[in-house]
Amino acid sequence: MQTFKQLYESTVRAVLDNNTDSAADGANSYDPYHLDCLLNPKKHPIVIRTGTCNCSKEEEKECLERCPFGALRIEKDGVAVDPDLCLGCEKCIDGCASEKLTASTDIIPALKAIRSSKGLVYAMIAPAFLGQFSKDVTPGKLRTALKEVGFDGMLEVALFADILTLKEALEFDKNINDINDFQLTSCCCPMWIGMIRKVYHQLIPHVPGSVSPMVACARVVKALHPDALTVFIGPCLAKKAEAREKDLAGAVDFVLTFQEVKNIFDALGIDPAAMEESEKDHSSKAGRIYARKGGVSEAVENTVKAINPRKKTEIRTKQADGVPACKKMIQDIMDGKIEANFYEGMGCVGGCVGGPRAILGVEQGTELVNDYGEKATYQHPAENPYVIELLHRLELDSIESLLEETDLFSRNIT
Repeated sequence: MQTFKQLYESTVRAVLDNNTDSAADGANSYDPYHLDCLLNPKKHPIVIRTGTCNCSKEEEKECLERCPFGALRIEKDGVAVDPDLCLGCEKCIDGCASEKLTASTDIIPALKAIRSSKGLVYAMIAPAFLGQFSKDVTPGKLRTALKEVGFDGMLEVALFADILTLKEALEFDKNINDINDFQLTSCCCPMWIGMIRKVYHQLIPHVPGSVSPMVACARVVKALHPDALTVFIGPCLAKKAEAREKDLAGAVDFVLTFQEVKNIFDALGIDPAAMEESEKDHSSKAGRIYARKGGVSEAVENTVKAINPRKKTEIRTKQADGVPACKKMIQDIMDGKIEANFYEGMGCVGGCVGGPRAILGVEQGTELVNDYGEKATYQHPAENPYVIELLHRLELDSIESLLEETDLFSRNIT
């Protein structure tokens, strides 16, 4: 019988060869459940079990304790994942003694949708993309490579991080006027927000109701091109969970990781480093540095100072990266140890560049993100003309309109 990995590889090859009817054919038999997980991933949790665990009682206990969100339970044939509690941190996969847990993949339905779409197909690339496919792959070359796959264009989500930075800076300027008050960032990391919503919900009043840059990008694309297909590409399994959340579902059609996209490039014989340039520079430094620890705080701090240089309440930031550090920082807040008025949490060590599906190491990824940020023409979104132009296209007359807007950049965080 084919392993899950073997079935995945043969099915991807069949889809790329436009021969989906024979995707599971061949001499080897396969598990129908495995095939259904590959063809219909949204029917299954983002962490799936590919066989009976056969773990000892001690190993089962360790497995349950490994999940920081209590999303695992033990059934008679092994561990099961609660999709309502799982945030995609991958701690269970990394420590699985029997190697029977694996990440869900959207690659097969995404490829089929890209190939068959009658509307525009957009790749929405996370700010952590620098160097992930080789240090020689520029944003322009990556854009051309994705067009070879079948995308009509590539959008840097950093532009929408600019917009969310502006929104959070406006929220801070409006609401934080007391030295004892504070704001928790709502941008970027679904593990951070999920932690607050599901574990520390008492702090929700301190979280502005904003969507992530990924969701903002997808919603704007569909506002301007209703028939468009949106595919987010990033380093994070948690983004797959975020795209499925009930109040966000429908904006992002598929989420692919950097590793999944690399698999596509390899299967099609595409070398992004050898592609022609197709450069478009729309984001500011603020949006580009979202990918690393402290990037959101730095972006919001600089933007607050730009929009209101006379604000009496000075912004004081504090950051944590990695789930344990984030939980400690939140617990300190709960215990009354308030050391800042703007808090940023990233579920992965190092920020998004340390995501479990990143290809580069954290240090190299951070260095490349910082370098890309320094090369930006604009330092923050308040001076980025592309942000203003896009807001006008969306019939938002001023940056202050972001505080009243409810359809594209806002959500009810409960």
